Amino acid sequence: MPGVAGLRVLVVNPGSSSLKLSVLGGDDAVLAEESVASDDGGVDEGALDGFLASRAGGFDAAGVRVVHGGPRLRAAVRADARVVDELDQISDLAPLHNPPAVAALRQLLRRGGFPVVACFDTAFHASMPDAASVYAVPWRWTEEWGLRRYGFHGLSHAYATRWCAAQLGRPTAELQIVTCHLGAGASLAAVRGGVSVDTTMGFTPMEGLVMATRSGSVDPGLLLHVQRRHGLSAADAERVLDRESGLLGVSGVSGDMRAVLSAAAGGDARAALAVDVYVHRLRRLVGAMAAGLDRVDAIVFTGGVGENAESIRARAVPALLRGVPVLVVQAREDLQIAHEVRQLLGG
Repeated sequence: MPGVAGLRVLVVNPGSSSLKLSVLGGDDAVLAEESVASDDGGVDEGALDGFLASRAGGFDAAGVRVVHGGPRLRAAVRADARVVDELDQISDLAPLHNPPAVAALRQLLRRGGFPVVACFDTAFHASMPDAASVYAVPWRWTEEWGLRRYGFHGLSHAYATRWCAAQLGRPTAELQIVTCHLGAGASLAAVRGGVSVDTTMGFTPMEGLVMATRSGSVDPGLLLHVQRRHGLSAADAERVLDRESGLLGVSGVSGDMRAVLSAAAGGDARAALAVDVYVHRLRRLVGAMAAGLDRVDAIVFTGGVGENAESIRARAVPALLRGVPVLVVQAREDLQIAHEVRQLLGG
């Protein structure tokens, strides 16, 4: 095996409907990449085996993105049967994303011959202080049930943080920044010295910003009201808030920001309102993240909306933060995963 810095890393990024695969060289050049279909939250093992066979001898280690590490797995870890079983037991915390990650980990471990590392989206936020991560609920919920604010998109926030430091030519340890991952799912993070001290997502990826089809934060009393007054079950409410709300719910047009902006420009009042609601929440929470820092050295945008919707970025920065450098970077979770694999194996 080559030195850690030169490791060729197979990056496995499972989603609810697809599996993105790539091999990154020691210089982070993409040596191979492919996207294969997932089947009902599982992994098409034949397609994954085909990719692995075509890359036989072409990688030295594998890193798998796992959305939720639960209360115990708070940093990238070398995977084994015990780790995979633990992740399987907490799949209900991320039912769309953790099961395909578990399936991919098991398949890679069965193949053997190379180290496999699980990299968690929740890990970047595990450093949040209790003041930011503890809900004001009965202590039993926190201590015994593990209900706390975990945060998500950590791999993207971590990469944006490292990239920002490089762009500014300053050590990460010196910087205090707000990172904005705006895609179909969206979250912000307050990052001090390379460490997350606050974020907008919580116990699930539904808290915080308005998203493509997710509501973001709503008054919990609203959920009780629709269940009591309108007969929605817990499953109904979860489905509506996760898949039928956000930009789609307000605009009635789409959850895709491009389509909503186009409709708004064409005079569609509900589409224009959806954009206004999205921006209002975004601007307010950018300010909230800044409030958790001593100063703001930069605001970094990433993700499909963050990278491509200039009009949203222009409206997202509160007046009090005008003048702060605003940077835009392509979301590269694959580079962060490779970085964490090399860091862990080199330690």
